[in-house]
Amino acid sequence: MSVRVLVVDDSVVIRRLVTQALAADPTIEVVGVAANGRLALGKVEQLAPDLVTMDIEMPELDGISTVRALRAAGHRMPIIMFSTLTERGAAATLEALSAGATDYVAKPSGAGGLQEGLRRVAEELVPKIHALVPGRRRTEQPAAVRAATTPTAAPTPTGRGPVRLRALTPRTTPVRAVVLGSSTGGPAALAGLVGGLTEAPPVPVAIVQHMPAVFTRQLADRLDRIGPATVVEATDGEALLPGHVYIAPGGRHLLVAGDRGGLRARLTDTAPVNYSRPSVDVLFRSAVTALGGELLAVVLTGMGADGAAGSGQVADAGGTVLVQDEATSVVWGMPGATAAAGHAHAVLPLPEIASAMTRAMGEARR
Repeated sequence: MSVRVLVVDDSVVIRRLVTQALAADPTIEVVGVAANGRLALGKVEQLAPDLVTMDIEMPELDGISTVRALRAAGHRMPIIMFSTLTERGAAATLEALSAGATDYVAKPSGAGGLQEGLRRVAEELVPKIHALVPGRRRTEQPAAVRAATTPTAAPTPTGRGPVRLRALTPRTTPVRAVVLGSSTGGPAALAGLVGGLTEAPPVPVAIVQHMPAVFTRQLADRLDRIGPATVVEATDGEALLPGHVYIAPGGRHLLVAGDRGGLRARLTDTAPVNYSRPSVDVLFRSAVTALGGELLAVVLTGMGADGAAGSGQVADAGGTVLVQDEATSVVWGMPGATAAAGHAHAVLPLPEIASAMTRAMGEARR
């Protein structure tokens, strides 16, 4: 059965562009359009779409207010915001995600014509629709898979195969850094994680979130205001300090490098890995090179498999790997791939990950 999509945008051009881009996929059906948020509320009640694409700036009722109204009314369908790649657009998009939107795509800008616009919208939007509405409804995981003293297996309904947890053995060396990766659904997950810390981490935390450059700077600023840690966008060559969280800039790989007994951030413009720059795998592998097994790696919600290979290297070196469970992930792609590959020591609901990180970092504080 087709995924039923409602397109909400005050621009006739954008509505037609999105509708035509989605029409090329026979498994997606645009069941309606709306020119503003107030009309969209009625269309949602009338059409019951599986997913909504939403402009941010609209007359009568803007996108952020519409998202809040839909969530307040109990509608749980995914909402993908259409955003511009500007400071103002980034700030508004993050506000929409905080209000309950699920993900975002960038509006096509610049020259290129209709066909180029169609191609860019389809490349970004169609995979996200299929990831957010698999089989037209999310498959819920019945219970979180917990850490165990011996490897265990639990069936997964996603087709990735069984989850095979690694044995969680007592650490012989302290955690000296935390490395973390996230993508779709990541901004909200990171807000919950950073806000869930009861004190600043005793080691540096380096994060890759798949986002454009202007968005990562805004994300760091927002996260800095909600928890005990100091959160910044990483700069090349800066020392990585305890109590600080470093967000990889969009468009650049973030590496952890050893430096005279300490750690420094390195930024590179080398080729994308797993179609991503920054890449979670690049961050994780660099941290293993710098610290061996004195690491805690965390993989949160996101499309694809970025971070799975790097998590394997962390685990093989003696580090600890935690992943977010399916029930609390927007998309169980990255964490699911890591768990199915047998690289995770624990699969946990998002609200439990902050406390698990604190326990793992406890030896460093002592």
